[in-house]
This record gives sequence, C-alpha cells and structure tokens, in this order.
Amino acid sequence: MLTIRNLKKSHGGNTLFENASMQVNYGERVALVGPNGAGKSTIFSIILRHDEPDQGTVDRDEWTMVGFLPQEAEAVGDETVLDIATGRATEVPALEKKLRELEQSGTVDGPDYMEAHAKHEALTNPKVDAKAKRMLAGLGYKDGDWDRPARTMSGGWVMRAHLARLLVMEPDLLMLDEPTNHLDLVSLIWLQSYLKSYSGAVLLISHDRQFMDEIVETVFEISEKKLFEWKGNYSAYLELREAAYERQQAAYKNQQKEISDLREFYDRFRQVASKASQAMSKLKQIERMDLVEKPVQPKKPFRFNIPQPLRSGAKVVGLDKIHMAYGENPVYRGLSLDVERDERTVLVGPNGAGKSTLLKILAGVVDFQKGERKLGLNVKIGYFSQHRAATLDAEKTILQEVMDAAPTLAENEARGILGSFLFRKDDIYKKTAVLSGGEKTRLNLIKFLVDPPNFLLMDEPTTHLDIHTVESLLLALEHYEGTLVFISHDVHFIRKLATKVLHVNNGTVTAYPGGYDYFLEKTGGFGNERAALTA
Repeated sequence: MLTIRNLKKSHGGNTLFENASMQVNYGERVALVGPNGAGKSTIFSIILRHDEPDQGTVDRDEWTMVGFLPQEAEAVGDETVLDIATGRATEVPALEKKLRELEQSGTVDGPDYMEAHAKHEALTNPKVDAKAKRMLAGLGYKDGDWDRPARTMSGGWVMRAHLARLLVMEPDLLMLDEPTNHLDLVSLIWLQSYLKSYSGAVLLISHDRQFMDEIVETVFEISEKKLFEWKGNYSAYLELREAAYERQQAAYKNQQKEISDLREFYDRFRQVASKASQAMSKLKQIERMDLVEKPVQPKKPFRFNIPQPLRSGAKVVGLDKIHMAYGENPVYRGLSLDVERDERTVLVGPNGAGKSTLLKILAGVVDFQKGERKLGLNVKIGYFSQHRAATLDAEKTILQEVMDAAPTLAENEARGILGSFLFRKDDIYKKTAVLSGGEKTRLNLIKFLVDPPNFLLMDEPTTHLDIHTVESLLLALEHYEGTLVFISHDVHFIRKLATKVLHVNNGTVTAYPGGYDYFLEKTGGFGNERAALTA
C-alpha cells in the first residue's frame, strides 16, 4: 500500500533522517514515534505530497485513498457540524473542482483522479448523513449539535467533526496526527474500539501510550536520524528496544576489549624482531573488523525529588448540597461530596457532564448558587486549569517563572528540571508571552512540581506533552504526598495514579473506591454509554 525507500530530509542544514525506509500494508496499524522535532510530522507531509524529500521515494498503490487528520483545524465560514462531517462544506466542492480540472486535462486514468473520485463517491452517498451522525455521536456530539454553526464551537469540537468526516469516507490509509488530543475519555474509548475493527490501514502519531498499546501492531521509531522497525504495540517496542540496546552494548564492549587487547599486543611487540610479524597481524585484524557502533541508550523519564507539602487535615474539602448552573443550564442539583487526605481521584465521564465544573468548585475558582463548600485544615490549593496562559507573567522568562515559584531552588536544579521538560539551553530565557500552548503546559507543570500544594487539582495535564514528558510527570506525581483530583483522557496516566474514580454524568456523581480497572469491572466501562448513541 505504502512504501518509503531511502528517504532523506534536512531543514536549515540539520538532517532529520536519512536512508529511512518503511512499509505500511493493507489493514495494518502502525505508529510513528520519536522525540519532538525528530521529523514525524515531516514524514507525514512527504507521504501526503505536501513536502518533497531531499532523496528517496514514496510509493502508494494507485487505488489507495488517503485520509489525513492534522493536529489543528478551524471552521472557516458558516458551515454546521454536519456540513463538516459530511464534507459538503468544503471537501465536496473542492473534490468536484479537482475532478473537473483532471477531466479537462484528460488525466482521468491516473491515481489522483481515482482517489478524488473515491472520496467524492463516499461523501455523496445517499446514506452519508446517517453515517456522519453515527460517527459524531460516537465522538461525543448530541442530537441537537448537528445544525450548530461550527464557528461557535471550540477548536477541539471542530477537530472531532473533521475526524468524523474521515471515518465517513473510510480511506484505505487513515493518517492521524495526535488524534486523542481533543477527545474526552469516553470518546477516546469509542474511537479506540472503532479503529480496532477498521478495515483500512492506520498510520498515527500519538503521545497516548495506552491508545497505541490497544491499536498498533508495528512501531517505527525515528532515532539518531534513522528509522527503526519494531513489531508489536508500544509496550512491546519499549521492551524490544531495551533488549536490543543491551545486546548491542554487550557486543560493543566485547569488541572494544578485543581491540584493546590486540592493540596492546601490537604496541608491546611491534619492535621485537621475533614478534613483529605477529604484532602486525594483530593490527590488520583490527582493520578487518566490522566495527560495532556504540549504541545510544534509550531515553529514560527524568526523575527528581519533588518537595513534599505540609500535611493537611483528614478532610481536605467538603461539598454540601451544591446547586450549580450556567444561566438556565443546571449542572448540579444538591451535590454533596467529600475529598479525603491522600486520595488520588480521577473524574471520568462524557464531555459536557460537568467534570471541569466540579474541579473548579473543589478548587474554589467558580461561584455556585446554593450549598456550602468547606475547606479542611491547613489545605493549600493548586489548580492546574486547561487555560494555562492566565497563570503566567508575560514579561518573565521561563527560568524566572520557575525560580520565583520555588525561591529555595538552586538555579542548576531549575535548569535540570527545565531540560527534562524539553526547555534546553537558551530556551529558558524566552519570555512566556511567546510560548506555544504545549510549552505553557510544561512550564505550569514544573511550577506545581517544584513547590507543590497539598491539594492539587489538574484538568487534562498531559495534553500537548510527549510520552517521555508524561512519564516524567507520572514519576513525580507517584511520589507526591498530597491529595490529587484530576481529569485525563490518558488511560495509562489514569491507571498509574488513580486510587478512586468519580463517574460524572447528567449531574450525578458516583464514587468507585478503587482504581480505573475496578471502575471498569463494576460498570462494564463506557461501552453502554456510547453504544446507545451510535446504534
């Protein structure tokens, strides 16, 4: 289906990869992994013919229809959610224009025409509306959302509509760049289940370890400007890569010792007449060797000692008969809830159920209409919201933000922590005003970790983080001795941290005093919650 041979690409004198080759077969699920800046998105651009390689070839079978979901997309006019999901807003008119141009030029037997025709046929099928609504429901939309103007919705919801359109088309090769970024946990589980039985091939870039474990069967890793193939899911890839490193490291050490011994013999006896010939043969033996390359150790999550906060009272916060509404839209009626010291609680449920609102009520950053919120003894709150920029001083540098957050922290310690969260060298002198969304997320996380409160509330902390940074955050939070309440769609992250689950749905909060797997065991998971919507 897709064959890449001996690809090379450089940007500004920096070689991203060379002699890179990979194969994606029909029906295969493949992940492309590597650190930020390694060239994953560049490979996607080359496959999509948006960019040209310096060397090498990319071949696609003539009949292959390719669908691509970028990381970001915005509504461009007055199109509705259903207009985007069916493609009639922009995709169908663009395809019709392309088909006319190809017909006028007489190139109706080439792969471009065949692919455009297949996409147009899929999006103009009489049953396309019904199919699009099923996909939208699975991705979290409600019946009343079909006709809403997309420009009135957040970028994340617009992305879901574009993803629905791709699933409606059912391309032979589905290319997804961070598809889970804008999904809640329920929608992610639905997408995961859908892709497991998807008839086409899937090529994805993702920072969600559990998502890749559930879906992929081959991993291609960009490392040291090379592309390596590993069979299995993401966890298997980690094990295989570590084992390969150990083997190569042992082979390298053994060969270096052999070379050292041979060279020592040569240096010792080269001027001894009776041994000179034998010494020269030792030198030639070294020259004939196929040298084992010194392996690069796989990147490990960064570990640092998180300062431990002051111990709070046994009850951290209590909610008593809370009534909360946004205008005429009620969220909670008479909600009562206690959070106890040392609990690690995850809030799960569909988008719009009230998870973020509950987190804000617990943090004391939103007003409610009725009821009482009681804060426990010696409780110091830290609220990590989805809107990171508001907590940063635009005139301060990255380093200043961290040093001001923890005045007792030594500068070299701050630099080490910043480096582990991908702020390196001169990056630390950037003003926070120029940082991307992902950079602001990482900086805010560091500020919480260097001076942690004893009651930490986090809303989607892993969004925009790569896998290594997520693992570093996990290691820090596993040693955190305060109370934690969080929202996340990263199942691996939830499984590692949560000791209690609060299921939020339709204004009702149901507690499950165990981890994520206990919750799944007791409820059957989210399957029924979504199945009714997509039936």
